[in-house]
Amino acid sequence: MAGSNFIDHVRLYCRSGSGGAGSVHFRREKHVPKGGPDGGDGGRGGHIILRGNKQMWTLLHLRYQKHVFAENGEGGSGHGSTGADGKDIILEVPLGTVAKIAEPEEQFMFEITEDGQEVVLLPGGRGGLGNTHFKTATNQTPRFAQPGESGQEELIVLELKLLADVGLVGFPNAGKSTLLSVVSAAKPEIADYPFTTLVPNLGVVAYRDHKSFVMADIPGIIEGAAEGKGLGIRFLRHIERNSILLFLIPADADDIQKEYDILLGELKKYNPELLDKDRLLAISKCDMLDEEMMEEMKALLPQDIETVFISSVAQMGLQPLKDLIWKKINQ
Repeated sequence: MAGSNFIDHVRLYCRSGSGGAGSVHFRREKHVPKGGPDGGDGGRGGHIILRGNKQMWTLLHLRYQKHVFAENGEGGSGHGSTGADGKDIILEVPLGTVAKIAEPEEQFMFEITEDGQEVVLLPGGRGGLGNTHFKTATNQTPRFAQPGESGQEELIVLELKLLADVGLVGFPNAGKSTLLSVVSAAKPEIADYPFTTLVPNLGVVAYRDHKSFVMADIPGIIEGAAEGKGLGIRFLRHIERNSILLFLIPADADDIQKEYDILLGELKKYNPELLDKDRLLAISKCDMLDEEMMEEMKALLPQDIETVFISSVAQMGLQPLKDLIWKKINQ
C-alpha cells in the first residue's frame, strides 16, 4: 500500500436525477374523433449508488471527482409511452466505507461492509404521471399532467475505516512496520525516526495449512492523540474495525506498563468500546535480551493481557505470536 496512494476521506457534492414530466397527449386516429387522453408517465431520475469492492483499499479514485450528477429521467410521450429512466451512477468503494451527510454536522447514513453490497446514496426523483391517470367521469379530457419529482442534492463525506483481523497499536518506532513487512508481503516505509508510517498499511499474514489473516499497521499513537496531537484522531478510527488489537512495545522502553496504560487511555478517550476488543501484547526488539532478562522482565509487564516476546529482525517468537492471534480470531 503506497502512502501517496492511500486516501481515506473524500467530500463529494452529489445530485441525483430529477424525474421526467408526465405527458399531456390525446389519442388522435382516423375514425376516432375523441380518443381521450393517452399521455405517458415520465421516467425516474438516476440514483447515486455505492457498491462495495473487496479489491479496493483506498478512496483515491474519488479524490478529484468533486461533483457526482446522475441523469434526469425523460418525459413521457403519447400513446401511453413512458419516458426512459435516468442512468444510475455507481461509485465503487472499499469495504469499510462509511457515508455521511456533511452539513450541518456529519450525520451517519450507512456503511459498506460486503463485497458487491449496493446501497442507494441518493435516490432519483419519481417520474410524473401522464394525463391518462387523471381522466374521470366529469373530466374526460384532462389537460394537465404531473411534473417529475426533483432529485436530491447533498454534500457527502465518504470515510474509510480499514477492515482487518488484527490492528497494530503502539507508539512511533515500536516496530509495527517492521513486523508487518516480515510476516506479510506488505512493504511499508521503515526508518529510524518517528512517524515513518503516515498512512495505514495492510498485509495478509500466511498461517498454517494455507490459512491466513489480515493485519493492519496503524500510524503511531502518542499521548494526547485523542485530542488531535501528533497524527491526531485521523487514524484512530481505523482501529475501530479491527477484531483484535495487538499492542507493540519495544523491550528497551523506559516503562512498559506506563506505555501500555497511555495507549489504553488514548483508545478509551477516543472510543471506550475499543477496550472491549480482544487484546494481545508483543514486546518487540527482543533480540537484545537473553532468557534470564526476559524472565526478570515478566514481573514488570501488565498482568491482564497475554504477552509474547518477539524480534522481527531475528525472526524470534513470530510463530507463537501467529498461533496466539489465530486462537483469538477463532474464539
